[in-house]
Amino acid sequence: MAERILGKALATVSLSVALASVTVKSSGCCSIPACRNTFSSCGFHLSSNIMSSSNGAKENSHKKARTSPYPGSKVQRSQVPNEKVSWFVEWQDYNPVEYTAVSVLAGPRWADPQISESNFSPKFNEKDGHVERKSQNGLYEIENGRPRNPAGRTGLVGRGLLGRWGPNHAADPIITRWKRDGSGNKITHPVSGKNILQFVAIKRKDCGEWAIPGIYKGYVDDPRNTDNAWMETEAVNYHDETGEIMDNLTLEAGDDAGRVKWVDISDQLQLYASHSQFIKLVAEKRDAHWSEDSETECCGL
Repeated sequence: MAERILGKALATVSLSVALASVTVKSSGCCSIPACRNTFSSCGFHLSSNIMSSSNGAKENSHKKARTSPYPGSKVQRSQVPNEKVSWFVEWQDYNPVEYTAVSVLAGPRWADPQISESNFSPKFNEKDGHVERKSQNGLYEIENGRPRNPAGRTGLVGRGLLGRWGPNHAADPIITRWKRDGSGNKITHPVSGKNILQFVAIKRKDCGEWAIPGIYKGYVDDPRNTDNAWMETEAVNYHDETGEIMDNLTLEAGDDAGRVKWVDISDQLQLYASHSQFIKLVAEKRDAHWSEDSETECCGL
């Protein structure tokens, strides 16, 4: 019964990615009953320290959050060199650009008001009514009434495309299956000798990069991040061990997705934001093929 419900839920999922940080309703993946048999590890959560500590952001974990132009605009961020990313490094001349998209300023239901509005008194670092303003990375600083990105400077203040001041929570379901031949046998990689894992990916229309489809909930290096608003996500892997359920999954791209298909998992993937790190974690946890260089493969976390 659980498998039938899960199959039906997945078949009706519209695989799209919210380009602005809208609050998207659950597509059904996150309320699946306890799984058994073919659909393994529904509650298999991935945790990864993809954000460096606040006292020294690493270059590769806070890079996309400093890219220009800002998504969906011609706005250029103030340049932030690697050695000036950390808030612990004094930088008196830091002069970030102020930008919040018109679509956010219009006051949609999923967005906060401006900090300056008299009737807006957000409770940062705690549950604020129906809005979760706690960060999965601990407490964040508040400066001049605005939350401060725990990963460091981005060259831009305001909210950009993100609706919430502070953390904008999201969830990324990663739907996987084993790659099989015409007879249903698992296909192994000729070099690593490990089974090849596949996941459902969509190609974003805005940047042409492949991404994990799903609803938007943890800190990731996202090109939409600003000094005052950032994406946090939790990735959950839904894995079809036998392939029986996934054979009935209709892949349908949403309005903001160009293409949707099963993609082989490997270290050659170029994915949006921090999705590559999530996919690598899935491969490691499933002991699937990731790299042709066996010396670089991790056997577990």
